[in-house]
Amino acid sequence: MITPVLLCGGSGTRLWPLSRKSYPKQFAQLVGDKTLFQASAERLRGPEFAAPLVLTASDFRFIVTEQLAAIGIDPGAIVIEPEGRNTAPAVLAAALWLEKSDPDGMMLVAPSDHVVPDADAFRAAVAEGEKAARDGDLVTFGIKPGRPETGYGYLELDGDPGDFTPRAIPLKRFVEKPDIATADKMLASGNFLWNSGVFLFSVRAILDAFRQHCSDLIAPVQAAIDKGQPDLGFLRLDPAAWAGAEDISIDYAVMERAGNLTVIPYASGWSDLGGWDAVWRESGPDDDGVVAHGSATAIDCRDSLLRSEDSRMEIVGIGLQNVVAVAMPDAVLVADASRTQDVKTAVAALKAKGAKQAEAFPLDHRPWGWFESLVIGDRFQVKRIHVHPGAALSLQSHHHRSEHWIVVEGTARITVDDEVKLITENQSVYIPLGAVHRMENPGKVPMVLIEVQTGSYLGEDDIIRYEDVYSRT
Repeated sequence: MITPVLLCGGSGTRLWPLSRKSYPKQFAQLVGDKTLFQASAERLRGPEFAAPLVLTASDFRFIVTEQLAAIGIDPGAIVIEPEGRNTAPAVLAAALWLEKSDPDGMMLVAPSDHVVPDADAFRAAVAEGEKAARDGDLVTFGIKPGRPETGYGYLELDGDPGDFTPRAIPLKRFVEKPDIATADKMLASGNFLWNSGVFLFSVRAILDAFRQHCSDLIAPVQAAIDKGQPDLGFLRLDPAAWAGAEDISIDYAVMERAGNLTVIPYASGWSDLGGWDAVWRESGPDDDGVVAHGSATAIDCRDSLLRSEDSRMEIVGIGLQNVVAVAMPDAVLVADASRTQDVKTAVAALKAKGAKQAEAFPLDHRPWGWFESLVIGDRFQVKRIHVHPGAALSLQSHHHRSEHWIVVEGTARITVDDEVKLITENQSVYIPLGAVHRMENPGKVPMVLIEVQTGSYLGEDDIIRYEDVYSRT
């Protein structure tokens, strides 16, 4: 069986304001009714695949388990990276972890933020690459280019792709992201493919390649695994050892240096959703080239994307052409469609001026659910808190604030010092400053309450935890 290795620790900025550091695009429903991460996991399930191995950041670990549970997938292991060190250390960590149980096993490395509309065709391409991988080759998957794209790296084939039927073809070289003139020439030549960043190889073959081409990476990554700490079913890699690993991509570390490379052409649809222009293409524009998503209305518009991510936020476009407009509860992007790659520049500008919208998502996701701030004043804050069925917040107290909780959906079990009681819709409870308290959802449906905080300091760090089922004490 092939073990899918899902990489989902990234925090891309090119799809701001929907994708942010605290909640990046792989966990969003950008295309279809599932998140990109869920779609990636589903694409790699079946009798030929083992349970997935997931590499992610600490902040996303509970989002990963929640989203996999929602589609009925139980991961084989979830490895937490203390910090992003690019793809080479992540792939090496996955290989060293899998070596413990099956040194001759197969691993398929895939980013978790791609769109692949035809999952069956993709699995068929994987099957075509499996023989070459079992023979010791490092197999990558190249996408038939549909335009002279400057945002992707390319693969030059040592042979003719013909009709791009998936089959093993020797790979001549990797090519960096080109300028538009070079991209035009490569598209015209017919023997260049987009580099998908998806790889298939045996555990033994990739470890041999690291030993031969990037041996300095092995010691720190192995130490990070050996010194890693189990945490509620996760493996936390050792931070000190991991920090000693070079920040380098798998392409630079191994693939561009290896001689045993094979590429499988793939022409059945693919996108890495690297910008809002890609989202527009993958969303199926109408006859006028318009995509209106969510609470969006387009009047006499052409070749534009209008997208609202909040039912309370109506966005209306009139007479627009080649415009991207994306509305969130706390931020709105309006851009010329040809300038969508400059969104990352806007994020950098927001960070420079200290705007929290640069990185913080409106919903603050926690292992028990999420909350959003509705109103913030000098000495008060109003939040909406959503608690999953069976979940519980930590037993905690605050130095600087008191709280008033009003249940608006479901039932809450409330602890305040020595008193424990159930409160239901339209009932409330007061939490005095300094009281030890906790809220739980004992029911089978989500519980929602409105929290009113008052006090001299309302920061999230004003929490003393005494007990926590998620080991955050």
